Amino acid sequence: MRESLERRAFLLTMVIVSIAFAWVLIPFWGAIFWACVVAVIFYPLQQKLKKKFGNKRNRAALVTLLIALVIMVIPALGISYSFVQEGVDFYQRLDEGKINPGKLFDDVQKAFPVISDLLSQFEIKASDVREKLSSGAASGSKFLAEEALAFGQNTFSFLISLGLMIYLTFFLLRDGESLINLMVKALPLGDERERMLFSKFAGVTRATVKGNIVVAIVQGALGGVIFALLGIPGALLWGVVMAFLSLIPAVGASLVWLPVSIYLYATGSWIAATILVAYGAVVIGLADNVLRPILVGRDTKLPDYLVLFSTLGGMSLFGITGFVLGPLIAALFLVFWNIFMTEF
Repeated sequence: MRESLERRAFLLTMVIVSIAFAWVLIPFWGAIFWACVVAVIFYPLQQKLKKKFGNKRNRAALVTLLIALVIMVIPALGISYSFVQEGVDFYQRLDEGKINPGKLFDDVQKAFPVISDLLSQFEIKASDVREKLSSGAASGSKFLAEEALAFGQNTFSFLISLGLMIYLTFFLLRDGESLINLMVKALPLGDERERMLFSKFAGVTRATVKGNIVVAIVQGALGGVIFALLGIPGALLWGVVMAFLSLIPAVGASLVWLPVSIYLYATGSWIAATILVAYGAVVIGLADNVLRPILVGRDTKLPDYLVLFSTLGGMSLFGITGFVLGPLIAALFLVFWNIFMTEF
């Protein structure tokens, strides 16, 4: 009786201490999560380098970390900085009246009278739509400007988070295998099941991040190039926006190039509009339809519709991190139920 009571008290205390420890780490969960992601992606490279360096773990982990910084972290920071700068410039042009969303809507409405008929059919006033577009564009560009200001003000905290992520990534690369073995030993789920779950976590994370980042870079670059060639203002900004939106499967980049092509048709730029539609549907769309199933769907072994819904749901709950967390949670959900159906 006493032994049972002591065991229960110990387990309860352990749970409380574990929750408290997790609570302490909440302010750094973003840095911890992305450190785990980078470590998982580059772990195979670290293993190869460790063999090459004669099992010198510190040297192999350091070289792997430097490669990860060059390939992932530094380009991501550069793109984010360019995005913010272009967003501030867009806000200034909007504030100065150089860009008028209401006028853009009027031009499209005049070119396509069917829009007025549809609006009246649903009892929607064109003036309300014009006002919503103007306020939405102002709010969006103001948000970018505020984020740029906040980024400048919070540079110190951002650098601390980045430094913590890099620091933790080094140790995860160096000691990852022993940490996994320790977790397998500690968790009461069954060693074979735990290794299956860890393997699935690594596979889905690697496929999701690599696949989505490659697709985002390709679609953003293709979109930015065609915008620049057609003389559309803010080509860099819209290229980065398309890169971010391409994280949403199937529809991402088209949320930018399709409305722009409609506006070009409305303003009489038929050739440019036709080129943009054909390029967007064939070239940009082909990059999504070909690369994403190869790089994401095949390795995660998730149906396309599940990738779409889990990505959207993850991003709505967790922000930009959700494009990894959403499919990861979906994959682990399927693994758990597969184990249940098989064993129980």
